[in-house]
Amino acid sequence: MRASRRFLMATIAVLCCSNSIILAQSELANRSDQAAAERILGPHWKQLSRRAGMVFSGTAIGTKVLEVRTDQGVPAITLTFRVERAVIGVEAGQAVTIRQWAGAPSQLRLVRDGEHVLLFLYPPSRLGLTSPVGGAQGLIQLNAQTSDAALTQLERAIRTARQEE
Repeated sequence: MRASRRFLMATIAVLCCSNSIILAQSELANRSDQAAAERILGPHWKQLSRRAGMVFSGTAIGTKVLEVRTDQGVPAITLTFRVERAVIGVEAGQAVTIRQWAGAPSQLRLVRDGEHVLLFLYPPSRLGLTSPVGGAQGLIQLNAQTSDAALTQLERAIRTARQEE
């Protein structure tokens, strides 16, 4: 009976230590993710994450077209992206077409076909228009140096920030 009690106590001690180690590793990973998010996205990355209705990395595949919808009378530019990494509000592989007020690009740099970007977009308005959260802050150009590991860290940080709301 004593041996089984000692075994039980030793097992409980090992489990407690294991849980503590796992929690510590998780906290270190979380801090690392947040540091990467701040380095890549800037100091207001949590606000970007929380205000966005869609977040994804993708490639611009559509040509900008000025259209005026007669039912709404709003001049808009359409942009189409192929979603490569879905974070919030979209699915990987999906082609996402967004409509942006035609005056907005004068405040932002234009996205070219073939360009890889990370986008934080407001939820579409009742007119079906959207734009990057925080203007230029919500449109991050990705380059060859932006690794999958960095994007994975950003994705985790963004999801964590949204859960903290």
